[in-house]
Amino acid sequence: MAPVQPPRLLASLALCAVVLAPLAASAQNGRAAAVNGRPLVLSAEAVLLLDPDGRTLYAKNPEEDRAPASLVKLMTLYLVYEDVEAGRADLEELVLVSANAAQTPRYRMGLRAGEHVALRTLLEGVAIASANDAATALAERLGGDEATFVSRMNAKTHVLGLSDTRFANAHGLPDPFQRSTARDLAQLTARLLHDHPASRTLLGGQTFVFNGRVHTRHIPLFNDPGGVQALKTGFTLEAGYNLAVSAWRNGQQFVMVVLGARTRAQSFLDAKKLLHYAFVEAGLEPAGDRARPEPRKPPFRARRAATH
Repeated sequence: MAPVQPPRLLASLALCAVVLAPLAASAQNGRAAAVNGRPLVLSAEAVLLLDPDGRTLYAKNPEEDRAPASLVKLMTLYLVYEDVEAGRADLEELVLVSANAAQTPRYRMGLRAGEHVALRTLLEGVAIASANDAATALAERLGGDEATFVSRMNAKTHVLGLSDTRFANAHGLPDPFQRSTARDLAQLTARLLHDHPASRTLLGGQTFVFNGRVHTRHIPLFNDPGGVQALKTGFTLEAGYNLAVSAWRNGQQFVMVVLGARTRAQSFLDAKKLLHYAFVEAGLEPAGDRARPEPRKPPFRARRAATH
């Protein structure tokens, strides 16, 4: 993937007042926003869309308490990159997989207890395959045990200003304590991409191979001319279908979070609508170029405990 110049978005993220600025009246709480005279109708329960300066372009229940599902892994990635850049971990080092990590419920990349796996491969497993076993293995490597790593995750929420976020594990499987909001998750997405630019390429990956098995994520947004370069999905029965997306157009970065869509296809369609709205509002795309809807797809079926 070709490198992109650092976006203007995160220069303003340090100014909390900018990111938390009052919503524009035309899009307050997801009402009245329109493209080419047509209302912007979304299936998701909560949404936040930020422009290149970190201002709210569109919001629907952005402060609503939600289950983040695998968007939790954005914080796991943040802390791994933090340690790699500080020299406390190395991308090429071999990580010993514990029985606890290997037994983490699905979705898994197939780690086996006692084997050694490169830290870089575990990162790919988390970002591309959304592998829960890989997230646990990384947490144990960096924290000594997952509980210690989770304490560090929660400490980092205070540093990043994520006042409505609480973590209970490193992967996102359901836990009543684990909650966040669209606003906090958008802030986390933006900070991850800004503070650790290598994560952008990782979250833009679509395929990796482990033990002869090809892990591929089929996401139409990557093939749409919307500029999507980083994306993380999440799903549990409680959370619904969640997305964190960052897209670039003409060197400008837009960040969005979509929480609680009813189907996987609807979450992608919501994101596509939001991107078109963002580009129109920023003057990067004429309103008449409204993209055609994605074809309907059957919802992804997963076991009750699954998150990805």
